Amino acid sequence: MNRYPLWKYALIAVSLLISVIYTLPNLYGEAPAVQVSAGKMTVKVDGQTLEQVEKALQEAGITADSVVFDGQSVRARFDTEDTQIKAKDVIARALAAGKEEGAYIVALNLVSRSPDWLTALHAKPMYLGLDLRGGVHFMLQVDMRAAITKRLDTTASDIRMLLRQKDIRHGGVSRSGDAIEVRMRDANMLDAARRQIAQNQPQMDVAAAPDGSRLTVTFKPAALHEVQEQAIKQNITTLHNRVNELGVAEPVIQQQGADRVVVQLPGVQDTAKAKDILGRTATLEMRLVDESAEGRAAEGGTGPVPFGSERFMTREGHPVIVKREVILTGDSLDNAQPGFDENQRPSVDLVVDAKGGQIMRDTSRRNLKKRMAIVLFEKGKGEVLTAPVIEGELGNRFRISGSMSVNEANDLALLLRAGSLAAPMEIVEERTIGPSLGKENIAKGFKSVMWGFAVIVVFMSLYYMMFGVFSSIALAFNLLLLVAILSMLQATLTLPGMAAMALALGMAIDANVLINERIREELRNGSSPQAAISAGYQHAWATILDSNVTSLIAGLALLAFGSGPVRGFAVVHCIGILTSMFSGVFFSRGLVNLWYGRRKRLKTVSIGTVWRPETAGAAGALAPRETSGQ
Repeated sequence: MNRYPLWKYALIAVSLLISVIYTLPNLYGEAPAVQVSAGKMTVKVDGQTLEQVEKALQEAGITADSVVFDGQSVRARFDTEDTQIKAKDVIARALAAGKEEGAYIVALNLVSRSPDWLTALHAKPMYLGLDLRGGVHFMLQVDMRAAITKRLDTTASDIRMLLRQKDIRHGGVSRSGDAIEVRMRDANMLDAARRQIAQNQPQMDVAAAPDGSRLTVTFKPAALHEVQEQAIKQNITTLHNRVNELGVAEPVIQQQGADRVVVQLPGVQDTAKAKDILGRTATLEMRLVDESAEGRAAEGGTGPVPFGSERFMTREGHPVIVKREVILTGDSLDNAQPGFDENQRPSVDLVVDAKGGQIMRDTSRRNLKKRMAIVLFEKGKGEVLTAPVIEGELGNRFRISGSMSVNEANDLALLLRAGSLAAPMEIVEERTIGPSLGKENIAKGFKSVMWGFAVIVVFMSLYYMMFGVFSSIALAFNLLLLVAILSMLQATLTLPGMAAMALALGMAIDANVLINERIREELRNGSSPQAAISAGYQHAWATILDSNVTSLIAGLALLAFGSGPVRGFAVVHCIGILTSMFSGVFFSRGLVNLWYGRRKRLKTVSIGTVWRPETAGAAGALAPRETSGQ
């Protein structure tokens, strides 16, 4: 009756083992480390960088606990903060030799002390939020008016070029507020212009003035919303790229409301540098390579740079001489996606607006078999991303291909899409939280969870005896499982999350209280101990499910409609409800079955005092019956 099949015990054992493994990294704490990341978007951190770091530390006589490359950065871990600071200076000097200033960012950081065997199993600790680790918090407001104005200016240029191509005479195209006005000379031209604009600009509404003198072009509501959404998304993508320079392992960058972005950088105390990174501008330009004899000589290092040209370097350190005349800027770029060319080589497919497409057609037609350089300007310095040969006439869609890997093509596409902000942003809120306050919050949160757990264990053990011990073990398993899941999800633990964890303990024990009281009720009604245990778990399940589902609905509502700390609370709350149902029913039942299930002639169970009516006494009188201790 009260026996689990072998597979259920195996499931409990496996879940317990996984919970222990993925909870352990949170107990080892963090060690001081030095993180090396790319200071510019075109600089790569790879295995060669790892070797440079190891060699520099070895020559300086500094011993690192570990030096690893995680795919994006190199991290060297040390035993003390003094060694960490010395190593930072040594690594910075070694990487700066022969490199352009700002090529690498060498930042102080903290990494987990987890042993290698846990890291090999991808067992990592939870990230700590801003309120636990300290750092800076920014609220940025996107200038949506500027984004809309920029798109209207681009659309006006497209309409002007369209009318010229279709030979439709007009009196001028200009932007007026949130609309574009096209002045017309006669009714025939007005109808033709309206048809062409409606056909080529489906996102715009075209209306004619009553007197037939002009057309008014405005955004459709859906298109206007899309412009705003794209501006927010591009700004968020750009911010993600920029905060990598700060050496932040777990930045929080998310949209809040229609036009605001929240940026939280745990562990960063240099507010001025963070502001500089977030507000930085980057521009993209396409220029022709100087193919003259003087230009080739300058590129080979045997002559000066010709008048009207400039020298830029590629990320490999090769010079490229490009003309000063700018053919196209990143403002004309609509999209960039990685792909493969006809020879199955990695490439990047670019889409530019109508004006940019016309410029590319004219330029490519006149410069076949010549090179065109794509130059990224950042912090006032330019760098050539690539300089492919023009193989044919280009339009508003063309392809960049060459000696690049798949990862490089993905990076280049991302860089071209998000090299600059789609709209200006202004910092409207700023907070700095010190690391000492974060440590104090961690200590208080940890104490609240542990004291709550200890009080529950003492109460349950005294009130329900052996069944209280089972409930306490199930509660400990629930806490273990909750932390393990949060670690596997690489969730960011915040102070509200710790509050939700403490609340989860109180809600988790509620299931065991219902079960224990139901078992007592069955014993009170005269059921045998084995039958009372079986009926107690079976009959209490419906009540447990109902109470947890209603709590889960409330948690999902907080998750869907909340933001910031509310969402952090909701995530832990929802996961805690699911783990409490598993531990409170399935796991605790396994413990009870293991302890009592194999006793065929079980006469009593240790579940505290069971009050039952005695038929020998007066009607309605109750007498105690002690069933504990046997």
